[in-house]
Amino acid sequence: MIELKDKKILVTGGAGFLGTHVVDALRARGVPEKNIMVPRRETHDLRSAEACREVTRGVDVVIHLAGITGDGQFHREHPAEIFFDNLTMGVELMEAARANGVKRFVTAGSITEYPERAPLPYREEDIWAGPVEELHEAYSVAKTMLLVQAQAYRAQYGFDAVHLLMTNMYGPGKEAVRGFVITNIIRRMLEAKRDKASSITLWGSGTPTRDFIFVKDAAEAFVLAAESYSKPEPVNIGSGWEISIRELAETIAKLMGFRGEVTWDKTKPDGQMRRILDPGRAEREFGFRARTALEDGLRETVAYQEMQFANGS
Repeated sequence: MIELKDKKILVTGGAGFLGTHVVDALRARGVPEKNIMVPRRETHDLRSAEACREVTRGVDVVIHLAGITGDGQFHREHPAEIFFDNLTMGVELMEAARANGVKRFVTAGSITEYPERAPLPYREEDIWAGPVEELHEAYSVAKTMLLVQAQAYRAQYGFDAVHLLMTNMYGPGKEAVRGFVITNIIRRMLEAKRDKASSITLWGSGTPTRDFIFVKDAAEAFVLAAESYSKPEPVNIGSGWEISIRELAETIAKLMGFRGEVTWDKTKPDGQMRRILDPGRAEREFGFRARTALEDGLRETVAYQEMQFANGS
């Protein structure tokens, strides 16, 4: 157990979508503002070993959230950038943290690290059961290599590095990546209401199902892991339930009072038909369970997006 309130904590990506909520959760734990470091790319490019050594000096805990990702088109057009940036940042930061005596290092992994045909719901022991989905391969392999690094560093150096496998997030906050499905649906409906359009078109058939977690719940998971988890095995962070994209769109339309037609462009790809994590290990190991009901989380997300939309953001 690490008592966080008297520790110096580095949150990479701490000004981003998940990171801002992690910082809020740390403050709620009593961590003073002066003890929370949030490096910015303008001053510390984490692809640089020197920058990583600088930001980890004197730090007790690292929560590594910085990275790049996006929608399917972004992954198709930028696989080299996605691979290099995500892998290099993680590798250099973890090595610098080890060299500087950091006590715990928590990395954000991804549900896409699981093999495309792994049994559902995904369980941590199946992460090496086969090849990953081709579209996200560059991103997924880069993230999985950080799990390998964490386990290797623990085995050789006794370095306390842990790896959390994140499902799809949603909630209030400015998203630095393109393609968050829930935000996209909300924005399409807001635009249609503004333009008095009678319908919107969404990609695919609407049939695929996904596991979504409210961003504030996800942030709590990272703080709990930083406090209480110290084992080599990765841990799933998910809601434990799945919903089809079609049902999701219908729920959002109801909450927004959108009465237009939702049509589906089946010429566009669906992606994997199902993705869902088994979240049991997180509850057993450090007491985390997602607590925000979907409709409650969606209401907060819609309210935030409506405010942003009204302000021209």
